[in-house]
Amino acid sequence: MNDPHVYDKAKYHYATIEELGLPEEHASNHTVPMLRWLIEKDLMSEFFVSECSDELARFRAGDLSIHDIYGWWDHRLISDMLTDQGNAFALHYFDFAKGTYLKDYCSTLQGSLPSEFHISYSDENYLKLKPLIDAAFLRWSAPAKPWWKIWS
Repeated sequence: MNDPHVYDKAKYHYATIEELGLPEEHASNHTVPMLRWLIEKDLMSEFFVSECSDELARFRAGDLSIHDIYGWWDHRLISDMLTDQGNAFALHYFDFAKGTYLKDYCSTLQGSLPSEFHISYSDENYLKLKPLIDAAFLRWSAPAKPWWKIWS
């Protein structure tokens, strides 16, 4: 059995957050918008849904925050949590080395803040970022044009 792919864990960023004097929640702020988007697009695995169905219902009702959902999963986003399509897209877009999610996140939300870790999570910030994630998903999922149609 293969170990799940780890997209991110808040604990990877705790030392940086501490050095910057930020609340621990800021170690998760760059990941929770993606998690929220994946949940809203129903790209979560049956395992994820079955393990936290009550929490998801409370999240959708506004009684739990996306930070609560992320915390329920030990502040990590891993492949076992996603559908095959969700994983394929996350590997393409959310990969910090090769994807463009962090670039989109920072260019949309960072402004004059000293680092991406200074960005607060809010519904307003999520709604600014969501169209970029939507567009990235549409580009990724669009069928490639045959080589002979590149000029049309």
